[in-house]
Amino acid sequence: MPEEHKATIGETATQFLASLPPEDREGSQQEVYRFARWCGWDNPMAELRASAVASYAEQAASSGAADAVKRLEPVRAFLSYAKAKKLLKTGLVAHLKVKKVTAPVSAGKAQPTHSLSPEGYAQIKAELEALKRQRPAMAEELRLARADKDFAENAPLDATRERQGQLEARIRELESILKTAVVAGGEAQVGQRVAPGKRVTLTDLDSGEQVQYTLVYPKEASPLHSKISIASPLGQTLLGKGQGEEVEVSAPGGKIGYRIEAIED
Repeated sequence: MPEEHKATIGETATQFLASLPPEDREGSQQEVYRFARWCGWDNPMAELRASAVASYAEQAASSGAADAVKRLEPVRAFLSYAKAKKLLKTGLVAHLKVKKVTAPVSAGKAQPTHSLSPEGYAQIKAELEALKRQRPAMAEELRLARADKDFAENAPLDATRERQGQLEARIRELESILKTAVVAGGEAQVGQRVAPGKRVTLTDLDSGEQVQYTLVYPKEASPLHSKISIASPLGQTLLGKGQGEEVEVSAPGGKIGYRIEAIED
């Protein structure tokens, strides 16, 4: 009797994407296929391990925790799909966590500095100014919510307070970054070598897919905008490399190879 075929991670990823509406499929394909290659395209879906899922989430967070949560949403949906189709023995979504570690600043000790490119400094400053402009509208919204006495439990007031807390927390975070920022500038150019601030075009040696990334300092990382941290596994591998060179990044499913097609300022 022939052995029953076990669906691979790659096959399951393709089936999942085919089940999505076209508008959702386009936004999910790159991340889901990246996850499948990371865990091993030809590995059986049923044998996917929690450790592989957790390590993928960890490398995503190293590229910028703020955007990693949104970036991983298609992968969460994919894992939920696989569990619903009984292709996984246990649910693995819980292992796709983005850990944010904030080191406390001891009294009497200087805060650590943040290295930023001139472009990154300007972007953070612009975001801070935009958030501060939201304060009057937020205050008015809070006043109106407080005036609403029709609810025994004022849900709109609670929601507004939560949004205000998030707004103020982000403002404090950006002010702290700018206060301790060290803006890089004046360094000698390194020819056509990968360095912070460079935009790099890569070709996946297995799939032939081309991707573009800009290498930035950790505080500027934004995977959703193709900005990866120089501290991420791929960022560390690319630093100092030249056009035409091939690099490999280790993943639970094996090594992923890329060729550097172009390096631009």
